[in-house]
Amino acid sequence: MIIGENIDSSLIRKAAEKNKKPIIEFIVEKLKILSEHENKNYTLFAVCPNSRNVIIAAIRAAKRAESPILFAATLNQVDIDGGYTYWNQEDLTRIIREESYRIGYEGPVIVCVDHGGPWLKDIQTTQRWSLEKSMDWVKKSFEASIIAQYDMIHVDPTVDIFNKDIAIETVVERTADLIEHSENFRKIIGKKPISYEVGTEEVHGGLVDIDVFNKFLVLLEKSLKKKNLEYVWPIFIVAKIGTDLHTSEFDPVAGEKVVSITRKYGSLIKGHYTDFVSNPKEYPLVGIGAANVGPEFTLLEYDKLKELNDFENRLYKGNKVGYKSNFIEVLEREVIVSNRWRKWLSDSEKDIGSVSEKRREWIIKTSARYVLARPEIEKARQTLYRNLENNGVDANNWVLINIEKGMDKYFRDFNLNNLTEKINKLL
Repeated sequence: MIIGENIDSSLIRKAAEKNKKPIIEFIVEKLKILSEHENKNYTLFAVCPNSRNVIIAAIRAAKRAESPILFAATLNQVDIDGGYTYWNQEDLTRIIREESYRIGYEGPVIVCVDHGGPWLKDIQTTQRWSLEKSMDWVKKSFEASIIAQYDMIHVDPTVDIFNKDIAIETVVERTADLIEHSENFRKIIGKKPISYEVGTEEVHGGLVDIDVFNKFLVLLEKSLKKKNLEYVWPIFIVAKIGTDLHTSEFDPVAGEKVVSITRKYGSLIKGHYTDFVSNPKEYPLVGIGAANVGPEFTLLEYDKLKELNDFENRLYKGNKVGYKSNFIEVLEREVIVSNRWRKWLSDSEKDIGSVSEKRREWIIKTSARYVLARPEIEKARQTLYRNLENNGVDANNWVLINIEKGMDKYFRDFNLNNLTEKINKLL
């Protein structure tokens, strides 16, 4: 098997390169044409690559939908130190190319950095890194992403652990600094043009407020112009549209407000925390350009693995399995040892032993993505799969199908089915 040099060899990517445009901006241009002809909008679907199974499921689902697929990787997930997936940026793009080839998916695959900014990598917060050290790391991460042929970088310097009330002027200054560094590096090594995404719905007292949101865009425009970087105006702006870690209701009124603002700048709104959103069909209705979904797919993977683990226990009691994997026990132990669960405790919760059983299960499930790639868990998973396969169950395929079911609704509700073919006809 020969893995291609490019992330994909789709007709759309080739056309974008011929026109010397970043692939996301090329696709957005075509979507505008389609929207005018069809009188409907499209919302691009971005998956956070929490595990290899999530990547495989996303590519399989994209092939079935005949749609482009975006991968948005945080620096906690994929980074120069390996992240919790144990992948660096080059590893991620090679895995995506390998799985696309194996699955036979020939559509566009767009790879992006998600939440790239100081103190958004957990170790920087827990060890209380300085601004200089954190920014230097982020810049090196962006360099590695550009080398690995990522298509977009989300520049997100909206967190400051030493100043909870970070000024919007500071956010703009750091955003422009990171974009400038990335563009200078990209030009030096002769890599293709890339796209940028800015902002976050999480900034304290920041982009949640419409007045501050407007101010952010005005100041960013001036700052980029001052640096002669008008040509890299962000294609996506992230804003508060109702969803966050603990809510799943998209607010179309808020969505319409920020969409109307960013439209004046030629940008689109990108939604975050779209996991388990109850009304995904409304995203394209109000013109949301793209949406990220992440923890939802790890939870779906966990649920199916737990179901298979329970089935293995029944097989063991029936003397149809000689040696149990104890997969869920191993997973829970690794989650506890990792201490990554601590970030999900509320202010009133002291430790995982003091919470209710329901809360404990939620914390374990939510934290599972941090440890799924660990050798101990992979060993237990292979034992689980072998035991079930010996009893006629294609365990891994069951896991993939469960994840794909969660993805299929986004392709459908975001109007993405057959989108690749539609864009190809415009080339």
